[in-house]
Amino acid sequence: MFDILVIGAGHAGCEAAAAAARRGARVGLITFRAEDIGQMSCNPSIGGVGKGHLVRELDVFDGLMARAADQAAIHRRMLNRSKGSAVHGPRVQADRALYQAAMQAAMRATGLTIIVGEAEEVLIGGGRVSGLRLSGGQEIKASAIVIATGTFLDAKLFCGMQQVAGGRRDERAAVPLAHQLREWGVAQGRLKTGTPPRLDGRTIDWARLAPQPSDVEAWSMSALPLHDGPPQLACAITRTNAATHELIAANFDRSPLFAGAIEGRGPRYCPSIEDKIRRFGDRDGHQIFLEPEGLTSALVYPNGISTSLPADVQQRFVNSIDGLERARIIRPGYAVDYEYADARKLGTTLEHSSVPGLFLSGQINGTTGYEEAASQGLAAGLNAAASALGIAPHRFDRRSSYIGVMIDDLTLQGVTEPYRMMTARAEYRLSLRADNATTRLGGEALAMGISTERQRQIEAHLVDRAGPDWAATAEGQADEMYAPYVERQDREWAALHRDRTIRIPAALDFATVAGLSNESVERLSAARPETIDQASRIAGITPAALAVLHFASVRRAA
Repeated sequence: MFDILVIGAGHAGCEAAAAAARRGARVGLITFRAEDIGQMSCNPSIGGVGKGHLVRELDVFDGLMARAADQAAIHRRMLNRSKGSAVHGPRVQADRALYQAAMQAAMRATGLTIIVGEAEEVLIGGGRVSGLRLSGGQEIKASAIVIATGTFLDAKLFCGMQQVAGGRRDERAAVPLAHQLREWGVAQGRLKTGTPPRLDGRTIDWARLAPQPSDVEAWSMSALPLHDGPPQLACAITRTNAATHELIAANFDRSPLFAGAIEGRGPRYCPSIEDKIRRFGDRDGHQIFLEPEGLTSALVYPNGISTSLPADVQQRFVNSIDGLERARIIRPGYAVDYEYADARKLGTTLEHSSVPGLFLSGQINGTTGYEEAASQGLAAGLNAAASALGIAPHRFDRRSSYIGVMIDDLTLQGVTEPYRMMTARAEYRLSLRADNATTRLGGEALAMGISTERQRQIEAHLVDRAGPDWAATAEGQADEMYAPYVERQDREWAALHRDRTIRIPAALDFATVAGLSNESVERLSAARPETIDQASRIAGITPAALAVLHFASVRRAA
């Protein structure tokens, strides 16, 4: 008998299981293979703009991702360093093996039980979740269940016209569970993601490429100190070219993406290379970051050329790129087409409205990325434990966290394409900086079952913030610099709520409105709302986009 069962041991599942255990729940973690716990399925990196904010927030609640990233970081880069600190994006390139080892060690320390097997059926008793049935017939009782199956629900892998069932290379799909969720109306449709080919770094001509060194300035993902970290490596940059584009375009007919074999819609902000070339035919090249996968591994991850083209085409287009003329592909890239759920049927605790005791987190809710998955895992784990133990749930607020922004967006609007966190999604982004996560969320975290070490770190931070020397710290200086802008932001948001009937100029070209994302421009242009109130009801139009649209409408009417 467990309080909580977590299905899936990826980023969402690990954080959910650990968060529930920290709140005092008896947790069972179900996975196909114990050795795959904490695996980085795609890019061996953590963080970025918006994503790094999530990791820092996760860290405040004693989440695992930031500490594992620090222990495995072989390349650190603060993105957007030349801009204001509100949009600084901490990002680390991780040694894949070191990251997984750190995550598995952290999971063992929680005292949870690892159960190797396949979850086939969620059991119901007394009108709520009562446990699980595994593929061998074994039944396990539990008061709440967190489903964190990632891309595994009835998933299919595509490399050219070759198609196999599976949620990841050499791993099977979760088919029976997908069927049950479909019958219950939990599953909504299909989405698509993908990964690039892995290259043999020994066959790359590094001397011809532009190096991208790690940051000289020391910083970390976690607020907890790391005394010893791995040595730092440089990444490198190259680009596709006209020959690359011609070769890929000539093989569009061999792409499962364009042949209609792939049902799901892929991520707007991380398209495959064949999709880039079809959509952006006027570009003379697309940037590729060559990222080493580890200190002892020859594998290199070419960030920017995710593809599902046949393996022979992949090898030829890779060899058309500067510095990669002799590069050898060790593992071809592929696409994953998988089932996902309608997040609008979840409450802000991530509990399903029709199945009490059932919580969903991660890519099953339509998101893309490790950081988005892990943050949902934290929320689902905290609240599943609350449900099972009869204690207060925790709801993240979009005014004080990017985790709150994401959960609010997902549960209110749902998705039609994979959701990725960006700073533009947060209307309060000037006050939601990566460097002030402890200030914003430390008080909440103290009540959520965190380690003594974490508790001391948060309490010391909050004491320092109240002290006379705070204004001299980097965070204090940023607070002072942003203060007038935050006040203006608050006034503008109050005005938006007051002026919801303001008319949007009929001739307004949404593409000319500074601050609107391409996604928002596309949705607004299709719907042509007449008022701010109408715009607020368009799926995918975030509060941040509404604030920008309100300002533009008022300015043009003046």
